[in-house]
Amino acid sequence: MAEDNNTNPAAGAQAEDKPQLKFSLQRIYVKDISFEAPNSPEVFKQPFKPKVNLDLNTTSNQVAEDQFEVVVKVTARVDDNESGTTSFLVEVEQAGLFRISGIEGAQLDQTLGAFCPNLLFPYARECVDSLVNRGGFPPLMLAPVNFEAMYAQRKQREAQQAEGTQA
Repeated sequence: MAEDNNTNPAAGAQAEDKPQLKFSLQRIYVKDISFEAPNSPEVFKQPFKPKVNLDLNTTSNQVAEDQFEVVVKVTARVDDNESGTTSFLVEVEQAGLFRISGIEGAQLDQTLGAFCPNLLFPYARECVDSLVNRGGFPPLMLAPVNFEAMYAQRKQREAQQAEGTQA
């Protein structure tokens, strides 16, 4: 039994050399929000035949030594499919404050560009749905987004542009 309580001092020293990974979500908040229905009430007099234009963007910036703000910006412009008049325009900047340490380089970039936006997007979706519904329109049910794939595509474009500038 006494042997079970003994620890290997070399193993403890190796564990201390490794940087400790820490990741926590500190706060989720709406940074900016906007809803416009420029052609109401006339838009309600005709059948609703929407044409949705969706723009999605993410940004991140370091606000302290181990704190990062990540923002998912969703812009949805819905026009009438027949007349082309704008039914509504909604913009939401859903943000989160993350404490991240022990992650660096490409892994940190991927965490900020893909993992954190995946956590924030459901909140942005709910906010967009709520605003659209409060504007008198049917909910705009945004499909889930694969931020991992978006991140990979962005990195591929950046690599192609870097090759193009070197050539």
